[in-house]
Amino acid sequence: MADPYSTLGVSRSATEQEIKSAYRKLAKELHPDKNKDNPKATERFSEATRAYDLLSDKTKRAQFDRGEIDADGNPRMPFGGGYGGGGPRPGAGGFGGAEDMDLGDIFEGLFGGRAGGGMGAAGMGGGMGAGFGRRQAPPQRGANVAYNLRVPFADAAAQKPQRITLSDGATIDLKLPAGVVTGQQMRLKGKGQPGPGGAGDAIITLSVDPHAFFIRDGDTVLLDLPITLDEAVNGAKVKVPTVDGAVMLTVAPGSSSGKVLRLKGKGFHRKSGERGDQLVRLMVDLPADDKALQGFVETWATAEAHNPRADD
Repeated sequence: MADPYSTLGVSRSATEQEIKSAYRKLAKELHPDKNKDNPKATERFSEATRAYDLLSDKTKRAQFDRGEIDADGNPRMPFGGGYGGGGPRPGAGGFGGAEDMDLGDIFEGLFGGRAGGGMGAAGMGGGMGAGFGRRQAPPQRGANVAYNLRVPFADAAAQKPQRITLSDGATIDLKLPAGVVTGQQMRLKGKGQPGPGGAGDAIITLSVDPHAFFIRDGDTVLLDLPITLDEAVNGAKVKVPTVDGAVMLTVAPGSSSGKVLRLKGKGFHRKSGERGDQLVRLMVDLPADDKALQGFVETWATAEAHNPRADD
């Protein structure tokens, strides 16, 4: 990924608010729902989301500014190899395998027994054969290799397979776990560095990207949906975005701001295999400085009108 500051169009000294404002502006401009025939806009939207996620995290931003991680959040490793939960086991290389060696066996081999074994020729000969030759440390496996994989919000909810390229150039389509959350790890056996005892593993840390207008609450997806006054008063069928694509939703006549409607099975997958729901909160959007509407309300207010606070 390109430099996150350049992607958002801000300077390295930008404040948190400047970074947030820059991202919101790009998200509105580049969102896939507004650019269905422009794949480059979708790609730029994903890049902007990844850049915002890194720069909005104080720890990651500081690590990036110090050169400790790259723009994708991966550690900059000058010598390659493992990282984090991976890496060579203690004793790999150098003197090797010291933690697996039984020092009691060594002394038994040297002195013919752990206690009172004597120093006779028979004791020395038998001990040497039983000590050093009897037990060896197992060959070391190769180092684990760490990867960071960013997952789009909708893909995480729908469990869409994610393609990742490993250090050896191989590409793998990963099946996401149900209920995937940021920080969750996946292990690919034998996909790490080679070693005399076999290859290590690939450790993949998942990070779910934030969304421009969806909010996650456990396995539920929340959405504030603007509707017009006419749609609220008279009712309507309106198009609603979901993680699986847009659907039509019926707004009942007389719907107020704050009314919540439920879309079954449009949330995140649960470990049980079922899916959570999407909750849609209606938000009546009134036009500003509409003289006709103001005149109607003034006339309507003079009549006996409903008082929503009458029972307060």
